[in-house]
Amino acid sequence: MSDLIARVRDVLPSVRADLEDLVRIESVWADPARRPEVERSADAVSKLLSQAGFGDVRIVAEGGAPAVIARHPAPAGAPTVLLYAHHDVQPEGDRSQWHSPPFEPTERDGRLYGRGTADDKAGIATHLAAFRAHGGDPPVGVTVFVEGEEESGSPSLARLLSAHRDLLAADVIVIADSDNWSTDIPSLTVSLRGLADCVVEVATIDHGLHSGMWGGVVPDALTVLVRLLASLHDDDGNVAVAGLHEATAANVEYTPERVRADTGLLEGVREIGSGSVAQRLWAKPAITVIGIDTTPIAQASNTLIPRARAKVSMRVAPGGGAAEHLAALTRHLEQHAPWGAQVTVTPGDIGEPYAIDAGGPVYDAARHAFREAWGHDAVDTGVGGSIPFIAAFAAAFPEAEILVTGVEDPDTQAHSINESLHLGVLERAATAEALLLERLGRLG
Repeated sequence: MSDLIARVRDVLPSVRADLEDLVRIESVWADPARRPEVERSADAVSKLLSQAGFGDVRIVAEGGAPAVIARHPAPAGAPTVLLYAHHDVQPEGDRSQWHSPPFEPTERDGRLYGRGTADDKAGIATHLAAFRAHGGDPPVGVTVFVEGEEESGSPSLARLLSAHRDLLAADVIVIADSDNWSTDIPSLTVSLRGLADCVVEVATIDHGLHSGMWGGVVPDALTVLVRLLASLHDDDGNVAVAGLHEATAANVEYTPERVRADTGLLEGVREIGSGSVAQRLWAKPAITVIGIDTTPIAQASNTLIPRARAKVSMRVAPGGGAAEHLAALTRHLEQHAPWGAQVTVTPGDIGEPYAIDAGGPVYDAARHAFREAWGHDAVDTGVGGSIPFIAAFAAAFPEAEILVTGVEDPDTQAHSINESLHLGVLERAATAEALLLERLGRLG
């Protein structure tokens, strides 16, 4: 075992304690009532970074949540590495469904449960562990950037990158906010789908009508909406919207058994779409109806509903443009409403997809570090979800190499109830990052 690996193990108990303290802070930026907790979280992160040995630590904001920037200067001729994480978390949802309190970190069977234990306060812990393992003096410059509103779509990130460009400029950017193939096999994320969403409203009559008097003659809006939403997919579950982009996914095996185990797919329910799982998950567009506004069942009467609306979310394959895909989705919705129903589409958020060129000396260094830390080669994977801020970093720092790593695994349940962090993954991720800093220092 190298001295550096041993030093990571030495600092992990203190890092875990710091992580647990951060998890106890309910830093939900999406909840206005808890925004003071986000400010408290930023203050806690800044103190941890100062105590770790960063000489220049600042809390900054540009019209949004507070972020933290900490800087350690590069030795002469050495590169600077930017380490990213975020300290805000998703709302906890129904607390009664958690097996332990969501903001009280609890260990069970080698996993640490609690909101933010993995996504993404474990990213902060990883950076702290790697820096502490180097005794606060790594062979490269290190800038830590901890954002405060990633779970709300990073609305002020572009302003932060612009206002603090000189502080954040780096040769290598490590974004610790993604997944691993398993608890034993690491991943390097090399592609991410983008995001585009909208709200579609259909209208058929100017007021509700008695369904017994007019049912069978006049269409109700909810039936129209259901048929319109059904037109978004063919009978096999493939997206049926014209003009969408499809990329090519890595050739990795994702078995039906793993799909069922990872997703909780119910007995008898089949997968949708055609092509390999990796192709469908990482390189093809996907469309999901994520919400419907109509009459609640408890308030239903025998009435033809005049208006109904739904929120539609689309994932954009790498190589496609989010705005162009939203326009294609809008055209489809406007052109496929049955029986001449009126359709109004209100555009929502967009986030660009991103594909990474995972070659060259920086990625070689990363692969060596992962192999040494995990005892297994990293798998190059895509992500079916979207991390739009990666495209923002790429645009702001086009010369920088971007590595997307993480501390999550298939059982993490990020954004869901009973989120958890595998403690062995935390150790391996921190070790890999410490080794990466060492190897990048050798590149000079």
